[in-house]
Amino acid sequence: MAKRERVMRMSVEQPLWRALTAYRVLTMLYAVGLFATAYEEFARPWVAVAYYAVLGAWTLATLPRVANAARCTKRFLAADLTVAITGILLTPVADAHERVQAGGPTLPSIWTAGAVLAFAVKGGWRWAALASGLVAVANLVERGTPARDTVHNVILVCIASIAIGYVVEVARASERTLARALEIEAATRERERLARDIHDSVLQVLAMVQRRGAVIGGEAAELGRMAGEQEVALRTLVSGGLVPVSRVSEDAAEGAVVRSVDEEPPQSGPVDLRALLAPYAGAKVSLAEPGAPVPLAPVAAREVAAAVGAALDNVRRHAGEQARAWILVEDEPDEVIVTVRDDGPGIPQGRLAQAEGEGRLGVALSIRGRLRDLGGSADLISVPGQGTEVELKVPKDVTDARGKAEQR
Repeated sequence: MAKRERVMRMSVEQPLWRALTAYRVLTMLYAVGLFATAYEEFARPWVAVAYYAVLGAWTLATLPRVANAARCTKRFLAADLTVAITGILLTPVADAHERVQAGGPTLPSIWTAGAVLAFAVKGGWRWAALASGLVAVANLVERGTPARDTVHNVILVCIASIAIGYVVEVARASERTLARALEIEAATRERERLARDIHDSVLQVLAMVQRRGAVIGGEAAELGRMAGEQEVALRTLVSGGLVPVSRVSEDAAEGAVVRSVDEEPPQSGPVDLRALLAPYAGAKVSLAEPGAPVPLAPVAAREVAAAVGAALDNVRRHAGEQARAWILVEDEPDEVIVTVRDDGPGIPQGRLAQAEGEGRLGVALSIRGRLRDLGGSADLISVPGQGTEVELKVPKDVTDARGKAEQR
């Protein structure tokens, strides 16, 4: 079957970069607006005009740089912080001394916080502490003395940037943990699917070879013994399995990545379940179905049909070749019910739990596992001496194991 890889990206960091992009533009306009309203009070307004020209061009030209973590390099961060600090140190040159001493705003004003926040989002709280420390020194040099309002603003920027940096680090760790959990879940479901397919084919053949070899004897008995050993080894493998290491995005800005492989591209339109169950009818298997089509999502119809096939395989294996079976299909308003009943000897109490412990997962995976992945259920009723009945229920609005809703 055709394979199709799906990639799911999870990033709580990306919205921070978008917010930072908007913040830089708005605060640049705010700084220019402050200067325009106090133009006549500046001692050397041409210095401020030259700086704002550079600041505006820099802000607009570097918008792609703050789009994500990959583009926001260390060299860019250093240059960006240099623009902010230069503006702070140019403030006493451009503005009147009285306004500086009175606590007037610096040339970049609150735009400086954007440069510090870029450090926080990119590198976490340690980078934020370094950047805010340099800005603090520049503010103290610009004012000349550690005035109360200056210290207040410096502390506010330091605390805010360090807090945001810490939150970013926690978010990244959470993304990696979530990616790992989803990868484990996807790997487990894939392992169960493979185990179902193997049980429906390879393990059945190995078990038959083992039984027939024991009956024939001679070299066939040795072949049967080897088939039995391979059956045990294969059951152990599919019941344990390995979970691959979670893969995360090389671009930290795009967040954690989980890749899963779809068995085949999704099909459009419902499938008539009766058409998939019809091949099971025969001399020893009777099929009772509605006169009208029984539409189900393609994935649901295939899995229900496979579960019915697994139930019939169990009838042949445990009830004998002469046992009869009946399949009943019921089309209810919200769900489809398929019942498989046989006239065999039934299943002793506790036998299913024992079989699962031995790695024989026919009922657990081939039947119950399939219905569980579809959001349905599989109930097994067996009375020794009175046969076995398996009732499969699947909702018509199916959410499959890959998390995609398929409507009827």
